[in-house]
This record gives sequence, C-alpha cells and structure tokens, in this order.
Amino acid sequence: MPQNRVSVTSLQEFGQDSASLLADAVDRAISELMAHHHASLEFLLSRASTDNLVEPPPKGDQLRNILSAALRAPDHGRMRPWRYTVIKGKHREAFAQVVLEAMDRQEPDAPAAKKAKRRDRFSSMPMIIALGMHIEPDGKIPVIEQEMSVAAGAMNVLNALHAEGFGGVWVTGAFSEDRTLLETLGLKEPHRLAGFLFVGTPEKPVEGRKRADVDDYMAIWKGEPVTFGADAG
Repeated sequence: MPQNRVSVTSLQEFGQDSASLLADAVDRAISELMAHHHASLEFLLSRASTDNLVEPPPKGDQLRNILSAALRAPDHGRMRPWRYTVIKGKHREAFAQVVLEAMDRQEPDAPAAKKAKRRDRFSSMPMIIALGMHIEPDGKIPVIEQEMSVAAGAMNVLNALHAEGFGGVWVTGAFSEDRTLLETLGLKEPHRLAGFLFVGTPEKPVEGRKRADVDDYMAIWKGEPVTFGADAG
C-alpha cells in the first residue's frame, strides 16, 4: 500500500462521542463556508464606480491577475474578443492629445469646457484601460454576443479592481468611434472600442448611490406575460 494512503475506519470504532465530535466539526465547516460565501456576495454588492482616483494603480502581476479575471467572462464559441490597451505614466499626456484630436473630428462643435475636461481626465487619471472589441462580423457567433462578452469582461475587471482595493469607472463617448484613435489602439476595421476604464486608488471611501430595489427589476414567470415595477407609469 502506498505510504500516502489514509485508511478509513468506520464511525462505530470511534464510539458515539467521537461521532458526535465529527458531526460538530462538519457543521462548523459548513457554517464557515456559508459565511464566506455570504461575505463574498456582500462584497460584490458594495462595489460602486468612482473617478475620484489617485496613485497608485495596479501594476505587474497584480494588474495581470485583474485583467485575467476578464478572460473568465462568458465567451460563446471561444471567440476571445477582449483586447486591453493600458495607458499610464508619461504616456497619458500624449494619449490625451490623441483623444482631443478624435474629438475634433467626431465632435467638432463640442464646447471648449468639455474638451478641457476630457483632456484633464485622460492626462491625470492614474491609469486608463482601453476596452478593445476584436469582432468577427462573419464569424459563427452573432456580433451582439461577442460584444456582450466584452462587456462581461469589463465588469469582471471592475469587480477584480474592487477586490484588490482599487477603484474604477467606465467611460465612453463619440470620440471612441474615431478610426484613427482605434488604429492607434491596434483596432483595425471592423474592430471597435467599448470605451475606457479609468483606474486607480480611491481617494476616499466610495459611497455608491442607493441601490435600486431589485423587486422592481425581477419577475417570476407563471405562464402569463410578466410586468416589472420599474416600467410602471
């Protein structure tokens, strides 16, 4: 018999007291596991977006692990549509200029204040992550499912950031459809962007908006068309 084999003895040989101790130990282990899962759910419910961010952002293996969470998103057909470009440090200022030029092409009538705000955000946020979508329009999987996989991946990244003590916010705009900007990010036609994540350390505890009542957004189907409280009125 291999030395690492552990023989199993019937509970009868332990006696009633030992069996009771074993049962108590199993109950405690189950309770601890349930408490752990409850804490994990409460943690997810505590996530909220914030752009009140300061240094440092994640880096090295920590950043790699956070982005690896994105690759656990549902991915019908294994299309792997995720493409992430990280902009940080001294390169933020240059990228902010790229964004402004894209705005000039896509939003020529945008107010100067809007352009100034966008330049400030892209040049000062600790880290920017571009959410590239590597789309195959003629692939075996509908485009909308590929897009949803990218969105699910982005949500995984936001949750992973929260788990590691960081914060983030997802931003979009007409400028993100600019073809020159897209190609700068390695996204040639027909590939696109789902927006950007601003990433960093929250400057202060994040206080999310009051959570909506889930009862307004769910229904139990019982053979008849359902209605939702959120749609009332």
